[in-house]
Amino acid sequence: MPICSMFLFSLEHINAQCLTITVLATFNNQGLIMNDTVYPLSDNHRIKFESFKFYMTNVVLENNNQPVWIEDNSYHLVDFDDLDSNQLCIEIPDDLVFNAIKFTLGIDSATNASGVKGGDLDPSKGMYWTWQSGYINFKLEGTSNLCNNPKNQFEFHLGGYIPPYNNAQQVNLSVANPNKFKIIFKLDKFVNALNLSEVNHIMSPNQFAVDHARSAARCFEITND
Repeated sequence: MPICSMFLFSLEHINAQCLTITVLATFNNQGLIMNDTVYPLSDNHRIKFESFKFYMTNVVLENNNQPVWIEDNSYHLVDFDDLDSNQLCIEIPDDLVFNAIKFTLGIDSATNASGVKGGDLDPSKGMYWTWQSGYINFKLEGTSNLCNNPKNQFEFHLGGYIPPYNNAQQVNLSVANPNKFKIIFKLDKFVNALNLSEVNHIMSPNQFAVDHARSAARCFEITND
């Protein structure tokens, strides 16, 4: 029996609970505020964020490097314009012990190749390239006076599932306290790795998109606050 099916079968015979995982974004250790807040950067530069969302999929809980729970149909769109979307409810056994969480930043190749879906994968969510039949894994848009274009805009739509530009990235995080933890995306860390004066517009699969996706995967942290 496949490991995922085994866990799903066993859930029918045990008490389950909803593990609520809060996903937050911060900039310079402060909660991200969209649209109206202008954040200072170095040398009198500044930045404002108008859209930020990404997919968290294939969620796995591990204990001592071994999977103890695998979420079925695991697709979560976290959209920081919709704060309800940052509360992930994972149905797990009451007595489950785990000390790590693993997930994919983005949509796997098999799901991309099978066409559009519903729910968080619905194209109406604004995370699907209809012109090339693939999902956008990570979207960040805004303005900065570092951007050398007429409206000082930046757009990072990171996606792609066909080699050599398979964009989905694995994220592995240790969990010290499974009863009280949050996942944080350090947006300032991601921005500081950019060169907005040189690259501020990625809208298709390419090596820049892969490099930026790898950088994004390194921006997740666990907090117990």
